[in-house]
Order: sequence, then structure tokens, then C-alpha cells
Amino acid sequence: MTNSQVEKLIIIGSGPAGLTAAIYAARGNLNPLVVAGREAGGQLILTTDVDDFPGFPEGIQGPDLMDKMRKQAERFNTRFINEDVLSVDLKKRPFVIQTETYNLQTITLILATGASAMWLGLESEQRLRGRGVSACAVCDGFFFKDKNVIVVGGGDTAMREAQFLSRLCKSVTVIHRRDQLRAQSALIELVKSKPNVKFIFNCVVDEVLGQDKVTGVRIKNTQTGKINTMDVDGVFIAIGHKPNTDFLKGQLPLDEKGYVKVVNETHTEVEGVFVAGDVADFHYRQAVTAAGMGCKATMDAEEYLGNLTS
Repeated sequence: MTNSQVEKLIIIGSGPAGLTAAIYAARGNLNPLVVAGREAGGQLILTTDVDDFPGFPEGIQGPDLMDKMRKQAERFNTRFINEDVLSVDLKKRPFVIQTETYNLQTITLILATGASAMWLGLESEQRLRGRGVSACAVCDGFFFKDKNVIVVGGGDTAMREAQFLSRLCKSVTVIHRRDQLRAQSALIELVKSKPNVKFIFNCVVDEVLGQDKVTGVRIKNTQTGKINTMDVDGVFIAIGHKPNTDFLKGQLPLDEKGYVKVVNETHTEVEGVFVAGDVADFHYRQAVTAAGMGCKATMDAEEYLGNLTS
């Protein structure tokens, strides 16, 4: 790997999407190079128990799953650079990717940089992540079966989380900082129809309580400043996700929230640039759907490369 070498395929990102893309690419003799990032492994690195990824009947820890996927990619001689991408130039052919110490060139590119959950910014929230604090009801809701939880947020994400949790939990309380929800009216009506869901408006979570696990929250009224405490087993933060696309601005069409626009399956509006996982998928946001999209992205890149030489 040298600065003058033109790669067939570079994959940016090393979560389930990027690593699955790498496995398929390496087995397809594309000799892929993965720019893994300084915080390699995606959101699963911050996840404890993963019980919904196929093939692990006893469950698996998120970091262990990412380690196994990376080792599988390395087994087929995938190369890795553990650096962040600083910039890309997708207006040139071959494409140019600038990392901290490398200036790379590639014929095709798969973007799999994922998205990051937005958090409240509380020290207690970060300390108790994976111990009762979560940003994914589908991932972690099962652990709170017949328990009392809160959902923080008032948009579509929050309503979907509350609706999912209402099927599992004893009670779900939606806490929103404003006096009105921002979600689609159909979603709001669906959630309001659930007998075990209630709402607290004009309030924010001021502190997550508990030492080794969540035992409650401290809630502050945004209008009166009054503080109340509430006993809960789980806290689901649902104030949105931010796609990791800052380095792509001006290079590739993004939607109003910053997600990469998909033209067809994994194709972007720039020929030869493909996308996989949460960097484009704001609906499903699951490890298994990201992995599936990584597979498709590599197959599309392989087809694109084949058409160039035929």
C-alpha cells in the first residue's frame, strides 16, 4: 500500500456494514482496503449484549462481535488503516481519500461510516450506558420486559421507540422538553392508544440515577424549574441520530439531516461510490440490516468494476 497505488476498492468504516463489505470484497479478489477510523467498530463497540444477530444463540457482546467480523475480514487478507478520513475528492477519477497520514486513490468507494446516536450530554447518562441507558429499543428492549422505562424525545424516533417498548414493558413514560410532540400525527395517535404509555411535557431529564445500573431519573420542569424524581429501570434516549458525513459535504448529495442520498439500493449519485448501513439507512438502523447492505454494496461495486473492463 503506497500513496501512488490505485486501489480497486476502498471501504470507509468498520462497523457491520463496512466489515461485511470487506469480507465479500476480499473473497471476490478485490483486495479491499478498509479505512477503519480511530474509533473502529461502529455503534456495536458501545453495546453490551447483542441477542438479535443471527448465529449466536447465547448472545454476544458488541465488541466481541466486531472483533470476530474484523478477524474474518483479515482472514481473507483485507488490509486496514486505523485512521480517520479527513477529506475525500469525489470529483476526480480515481477518487482521492485523505487520511491522517495517507493520500489514497481508488476506482470504487463504499461509504459505511454509520451514524452516532445523539445524547443528552449528562455524565450519569454516559456512565450508565449499557446498564439501563440505551439509544435503541429494538436492540435492548427485551432486557426490560415487564419493567418501567422512560423514552426521552418527541419526534418520530421517540414515538417508534415508545410504541415498540409498549409491547414489552410494564409502563412507558415519554418525556419531552416541549408542550407538543413533533412526530407524525399517525405515530402520535398510535402511541397514545397504548394503555401503558403516558406523557410528561415541558420536562427534561436532569440526572440519571443509579450506581451500577439505572434506578431512576431526576426530572426538571422547563417552565417552573421544579425538580421531581421518578423510579425507572430503563432510560431510552430518542432525540435522533447524526450520520457521520461531515467529510462528505460538497462531494456527494446529502439529505436535510445529512444522510447520504441513495439512488438505487446502494448506488449514490456519483458513479462508483456506494453506500451501506446507517450512514444512509435512518429507518432500520440494525446491525443485521447494515451487514446485508454491506454485502449488496460490494456486489454492486464488483459489477461496476466488471463493466469498466468489459
